[in-house]
Amino acid sequence: MRVLMFTGKGGVGKTSVSAATALRSADLGYRTMVLSTDPAHSLADSYELPIGNEPTLLAPNLWGQEIDLLHQMELHWGRVQEYLSAVFIWRGMSDLVAEETSVLPGMEELASLMQITALAESGLYDVIVVDCAPTGATLQLLAFPELARWYLDKIIPFQKAAIKMAGPMLKRIVEVPLPDEDLFASIEDLVMQLHRVSNLLSDSAVSSMRLVLNPEKMVVKEAQRALTYLSLYGYATDLVICNRMIPAAVSDSYFANWKEIQAKYRQFVEESFSPLPILDVPWFDDEVVGLAMLRRMGEALYGAQDPTGIFYAGHSQEVRKNNGVYQLRIPLPFVEKSDIKLTRSLHDELIVRIGNWKRNIALPRVLAGLPVQGARYEEKDLVVYFQAAPAGNGAASGGS
Repeated sequence: MRVLMFTGKGGVGKTSVSAATALRSADLGYRTMVLSTDPAHSLADSYELPIGNEPTLLAPNLWGQEIDLLHQMELHWGRVQEYLSAVFIWRGMSDLVAEETSVLPGMEELASLMQITALAESGLYDVIVVDCAPTGATLQLLAFPELARWYLDKIIPFQKAAIKMAGPMLKRIVEVPLPDEDLFASIEDLVMQLHRVSNLLSDSAVSSMRLVLNPEKMVVKEAQRALTYLSLYGYATDLVICNRMIPAAVSDSYFANWKEIQAKYRQFVEESFSPLPILDVPWFDDEVVGLAMLRRMGEALYGAQDPTGIFYAGHSQEVRKNNGVYQLRIPLPFVEKSDIKLTRSLHDELIVRIGNWKRNIALPRVLAGLPVQGARYEEKDLVVYFQAAPAGNGAASGGS
């Protein structure tokens, strides 16, 4: 069983790459499901085939699904939404505004993620390919299950006890709608569903995140940040896909400057994402829509490789905290400590140099404002230590 999740900045070609990967997987004989967590579904446009809210056969071994978000929302959020609507109406909102407001931001995408778990547990598919929402939304979604689990463990027991003791008195005094046992049960069920999502997507033997980018500065920078946060949340990234590379055979002078720019940022991609494998996809001479062009993209992308394989095992970087000191661990086998040079840029990046090899690492917010305390080479990992900010003083500033 494999779950392949494709993310990246909006407009880089995630949907086309996802659709091509799913088709390639199906052509190899895997029972493959492709779906999207983006409410603006575009998979049907990519395949040029109708896709419904039930699994729809698109090609041999390939099914697609555009999730019925209203049904998913009712299934997983309906009872909670009813309560929130009642509270908002009590506060003076109109019925319609209260109903709209009670759908919290991101709940549609979360409903899609829960559908992934249901499909994976159904046993009907060997591979699930997910065309994710743009990077920022995806990262927020992937962080949500951990927060929700904390809420279930820490807050709900306290709230249930408080409502049981003070609820009747509050209802008589202010007539506020109060949550009941059914509501708490619905919240607990929702959080458990999200916990199952988190367990599935954080299992590196099953699920892999894949970053799709174009060789452009802003796009690469966003992909850097995405990799950092995926590592921070514990999700394994096994592949970077550099889409829309102008082929070397294109000799038109109009594209000469663009080819130089792409070559420059393609090198930056290597520096930013090593040791992750990086696969290139050419800029085709026709629009990538329909089975024929998607099949052509899949062949150009993967060649003879199986797209469902694990292209990289482990994490390309990891953040830990031991005894109040943050550690950034970067796998760097077969190097001498004396060869490693660290510099800090003005843009919250750490630059690692080893001879002619360079790695640009976008630091997460928790480390960006902290000075580097030192570095050490341990068990084939470069470990960079960051001085934690004093309690109550906020993040420290400066660097080395």
